[in-house]
Formats: sequence, C-alpha cells, structure tokens
Amino acid sequence: MKLQALAPAKVNLTLRVLKRRPDGAHDLTSLVAFAGVGDRLALEPGPGLELSVHGPTAAAAGARSDNLVLVAARAAAARIKDLKLGRFDLEKRLPVGAGFGGGSADAGAALRLIAEANGLDPEDARLFEAAKATGADVPVCLSAKARIMSGTGDVLSGPLRLPKLDAVLVYPGVPVATAAVFRAFDLGPGGRREKPYKVKDIPRGRDALVEFIGEEANDLSRAARSIAPVIAAAEEALDELGADVVRISGSGSGVFGIFEDEDEAEEVAETIRNDRHGWWAVVTKLS
Repeated sequence: MKLQALAPAKVNLTLRVLKRRPDGAHDLTSLVAFAGVGDRLALEPGPGLELSVHGPTAAAAGARSDNLVLVAARAAAARIKDLKLGRFDLEKRLPVGAGFGGGSADAGAALRLIAEANGLDPEDARLFEAAKATGADVPVCLSAKARIMSGTGDVLSGPLRLPKLDAVLVYPGVPVATAAVFRAFDLGPGGRREKPYKVKDIPRGRDALVEFIGEEANDLSRAARSIAPVIAAAEEALDELGADVVRISGSGSGVFGIFEDEDEAEEVAETIRNDRHGWWAVVTKLS
C-alpha cells in the first residue's frame, strides 16, 4: 500500500540570531509556522531504497543522490535496526533556495512515512536523531507543527496553537544558499536578542501575533539582500499591496506577507503573478 504525506512549506515568522558559537555555527531562536502548500511525498514500502522526483521545481532540486529524502532515510536506517524503507516518489512544487524549507520539509515527511510504514511512534527519539543528522531545519519539519525553534535548530518547544494567518508566499526567482547568507552575516553590536523565546512570549490572538512579528525581525534579512537584491523588490511589492507585515523566511530569498483575509491575499498574489514575470506567488494559511 502506498503511503502519502504533504511536505508543507516551513515559514520562519521571526528569526533572531543570538550568538556565534566557538564551532562557527550560530545559536538562534525562531517562531516557525507551516503553510497549507508544499511538496507531496509518497512511499511504497518494500526492500531497498529508491527515489523518483518530478514536478514543476524538480529540475532545480539538484542531484537525486543528494536529496534529503534519501539522506533522512539512510540516517533513520543507521539508527533503527531492520527498518523497512522502499520507493519514494517526490512531487516538487516548492521553489528551491527560497527559505521555505522545501528539502527539509521533504526529509521530515520521509521520516513520518517511514514511521508509519514501520509502526513506529512519530515521537520516537531515533527519528529525531535522524532528523538532526539530516539538516538544521529537519527537526522542526519532522512533525510540521508550529513551534519555537532554538539552538542550531535542535531545540524545540512543544507544538503551538497559533491563529491561522492569511498569507502570500513570494519567490522572486533567485535562489539563495543558507551558507552564503551566514558568511555575509555580521552579528554586530547592539539591538540583538540575547535569549531564546519562551512559549509565554508568543501571543495567541491574530492581531497580537501580527504585531509581535512586526516588532521582531529576521536578522538574516540584510545579509540575504546583499546576495540577492531582488529580495528587497519582493518585500516592497508586498508592502505596497497592503501587507500587515512582510518578512523573508529563513535565509531567503522567499518572502511572505500577512494580509487581513483570504480575498485580499488572493488579489495580491494574482497581481504579483501578472506583474512580475518569473516570480512565484501563492496564497496560503500559516499556522
């Protein structure tokens, strides 16, 4: 029997860089939500491990051997004896290099499907260890539920119940590598958050949450714009079209805008698609 899962886009509603660690990595804290759009992954359990990739953004996904679905599956097999894997089929719909966590979302979905195929508890600590070994954003994508993500991505709060936010996700056609953004990032003095968010810091009402996002920031924005100036154009477009708040997600170059309701978001997305050749814009709900 073929098992199926959505690999939803990950959206960093906020992202604060706390400090640079001695090993060169950065400690951060981020409020992460998930969208109603994403890639789609299927698993036909069986012997061996295979992957086929297709869909609108498959060509940009890189070498199949490096795909995080396979990396996550191998990491799980290395930690769980006699694990049944099989043939994965991945439909790529999210843009690559946009900061929406496409590859990480795919890996998280792969681990969920592996758990289902093997009768494992999705909260199995071995799956979480496999997620950590696969990539920094994979742990939060394992359950694909809104959480506070801290440390290097390996420290997670419990799931959060956030109000649904009507949003437009925009990818202005230029991928940005996370490593390049962190190389360009300057921690700098002053204005930095010093401690991770706590659950009590996160508002539960829609308007209060939007205000919180507006007061916080994505500390990687300036570095991302220095690599891909088109990010500023995407932010400006959403702002001029009436977004309540605009931010990049992760290390960019994807940008999201939050709107009053779905109808307004639909109009904005259609305007961007009509006016900006080569840009990707979709309406979704974040929660």
